[in-house]
Amino acid sequence: MLAEKSKADLWKSGVFNKSLVTNILPASQFYPAEEYHQDYYRKNPVRYNFYRSRSGRDQFLEKTWGDEKKMTKAAEKDLKKRLTPIQYKVTQEEGTEPAFNNEYWDNKKPGIYVDIVSGEPLFSSADKYDSGTGWPSFSKPLVEENIVEKVDKGFFMTRTEVRSKGADSHLGHVFEDGPVPTGLRYCINSAALQFIPKEELVEKGYGEYMDLLK
Repeated sequence: MLAEKSKADLWKSGVFNKSLVTNILPASQFYPAEEYHQDYYRKNPVRYNFYRSRSGRDQFLEKTWGDEKKMTKAAEKDLKKRLTPIQYKVTQEEGTEPAFNNEYWDNKKPGIYVDIVSGEPLFSSADKYDSGTGWPSFSKPLVEENIVEKVDKGFFMTRTEVRSKGADSHLGHVFEDGPVPTGLRYCINSAALQFIPKEELVEKGYGEYMDLLK
């Protein structure tokens, strides 16, 4: 570290740019955060990940690191603790839950559906319909940019896989046999979703979607 006299001389000479220098001061009294802030990302994953998706952090990582964006995914060990076996199998291993034996296939309550891993908004009850398949079906996404579509050639057929952008969770598939006006059927696993009831949207940080459910 430069001696004080040397730093002062360099400052006067213009070597240091004052606008780029941050003063380092002794720490004063330390105040610990409230208890509900401790391990907040674990206790409130939906609200934390919704904030994170809107903060620009992941977009910066995507732009800067490209494929290394995988670093932003929750660690596998942490995911196995947070998710049930079927949630992990579906979102991380491209599994499929049983038809007519899953949480949301016949849910008719108003609200939105978010990614079980990241909390990013995906679908709305306003676009949900009974397709007769035994899985939650939607005619369109709630937030199109949160949906990624990929070609899936598994099981000796070609389908269009649907994944979430932020968490890269496997959600299900989209088919072209849906209702008008889109003609699309987003066939989604309940295990990949978390339902946020309309009356809890504001409390959980999704108030901007309230008007869509009127």
